[in-house]
Amino acid sequence: MDIQSTDLGIILSALSFAADKHRDERRKDQEASPYINHPIEVARLLHEVGGIADSATIAAGLLHDTVEDTDTTQACLEDLFGEEIASLVMECTDDKTLPKEERKQKQIDHAPHLSARAKCIKLADKSSNVLDMGNSPPTSWSHDRRLEYVHWSKQVVEGLRGTNDALERLYDHAAQEALLKLSASANLN
Repeated sequence: MDIQSTDLGIILSALSFAADKHRDERRKDQEASPYINHPIEVARLLHEVGGIADSATIAAGLLHDTVEDTDTTQACLEDLFGEEIASLVMECTDDKTLPKEERKQKQIDHAPHLSARAKCIKLADKSSNVLDMGNSPPTSWSHDRRLEYVHWSKQVVEGLRGTNDALERLYDHAAQEALLKLSASANLN
């Protein structure tokens, strides 16, 4: 499970690149935390929970939102990090030119067809998002929208199953906790 020191350079380069690209972005949570916390959490979950020591997968986890949310292109990622990492990022990238509902359905439909490494990144990503939904949900989202997100993410994760037991268990626990917390908060109102 150790990452080789020669691989650490690519991970640190990906972290630096992602931090620069997401520098002006904030999460939608109650604290408006720095966006980079999310890709870092995805990489941490991949390694610590999923047992993944593959530097390309961890680097792609750090970079997974750069094409979707910044001016980064696939060609840029290929130039800086190589085709392998760029391809993993692209497998995890939504086409923002599509309407939101179509993008969400495409994630559900596409999940079973991802590579095993991209599935792990998606599992870590969904786990991180659902953990946030339970602990510090977006302030501008209604209770129903928060619930809808958790239920939708469950549909995506169904297509990712059979990839990494530990990440799947983490997601299941996070979704269950988020639903319990959202239910409790609804009962308080």
